[in-house]
Amino acid sequence: MQADKHPDNQALEASGTRRALLALEFPGLADFDDPRLEWRRLFSELFGTFLLVLVGAGAAVVGAISHGAISRPAAVAAPGLMVMAIILFMGAVSGAHLNPAVTLAFSLRKDFPWRRVPGYVLAQLAGASLACLFLWAVYGKIGMLGATEPGAGVSNWQAMLMELVLTVGLVSTILGTASRAQNVGALSAVAVGGYIILAGLWSSPISGTSMNPARSLAPDLVLGRFGHLWVYLVGPLTGAAIAVGIAWLLRGPGDPGGATAARGTLD
Repeated sequence: MQADKHPDNQALEASGTRRALLALEFPGLADFDDPRLEWRRLFSELFGTFLLVLVGAGAAVVGAISHGAISRPAAVAAPGLMVMAIILFMGAVSGAHLNPAVTLAFSLRKDFPWRRVPGYVLAQLAGASLACLFLWAVYGKIGMLGATEPGAGVSNWQAMLMELVLTVGLVSTILGTASRAQNVGALSAVAVGGYIILAGLWSSPISGTSMNPARSLAPDLVLGRFGHLWVYLVGPLTGAAIAVGIAWLLRGPGDPGGATAARGTLD
């Protein structure tokens, strides 16, 4: 009589079977473990996050230089439009996470391997920090380099809860459009970018509508001020975890469509 297999061996077999099925349905996923391509994925995250933070933080800097010539609708629309462009022009390289909360969500959803999380998060933080250093080098420490903080009369807890709820919506949009059952292709970029703009239009006076720990950490690192940083770490990361639970309730476990969106299809 054959002995029962060790649970660890069963888990490895299940993982191998899932990977084999993914490779059959989505051949481009097979190259995700190719170390020769890893630098391209990390550079994609660094460059994409650089552009995102350059626009998001740069709106505050330019607004300070021009004495308010940048309107609030323009300031909140710019990051959403930039995210839309980034997803369209290089989402297939790395999945265009651009946000540690998104990377966390994809990993919790089992669409993205945990061993790749540190590299992605470090690349995102590096890209965001480079954007703030660029703004500092060109314009000086003006407009607090776009630092996110609670609005006037808003407590840290209120801002944190706002960031949490906003991130639930953002990550739900990302995971939903990445699902094979509900994939909308290139229109996913429109959905994600549109959500960012919509969230900013009504909530930016409350918390700055960051929804992205890298976006908020980078200006604080450059300025050396961390008084409100916990708001923009706890809120988005907790919101991302809640969104994963909602995705499971709505659609069950992750599927190959989500894995493709999370990892990219770089050949």
